[in-house]
Amino acid sequence: MYFTLTRVKEIQPWDLRALLDAGRELLLLDVREPAEFAMLCIPGSINAPRGVLEQSCEWDYDETVPALAAGHNLDIVIVCRSGKRSALAADTMRQMGYARAVSLKTGIRGWNDFEQPLVDANGSRVDGDAADAMLAPRLRPEQRKPEASQ
Repeated sequence: MYFTLTRVKEIQPWDLRALLDAGRELLLLDVREPAEFAMLCIPGSINAPRGVLEQSCEWDYDETVPALAAGHNLDIVIVCRSGKRSALAADTMRQMGYARAVSLKTGIRGWNDFEQPLVDANGSRVDGDAADAMLAPRLRPEQRKPEASQ
């Protein structure tokens, strides 16, 4: 992940807010899974899960997202829950010729912490406290890193 971050530009939630407030034309791409996206997302964003990103960016696939396939010259801000998947996606997209793709550092969690609006799949606003609960990690005990033996 470290090397990816040396190749990818990241912006902060307040940078994205400033771009939106300035009326900057950009594409908000959320690379979380469809169920995550349906729970809450940044208004106006589109969903192309990280697992099918390459096909979403190309024509003639079942997963093709026309706005992405035609968007090589767009400013694209890539979003995920915490900023890790989005950084990997930005790196991939840059390799695919999307020179203006950037990652939202801190992801949707940081956007929510900055008290910016989130909506659900129906476009209904999601309360910040409810969003916090939805964005909280749900690790099972076996998914946690083992403690070092003494």
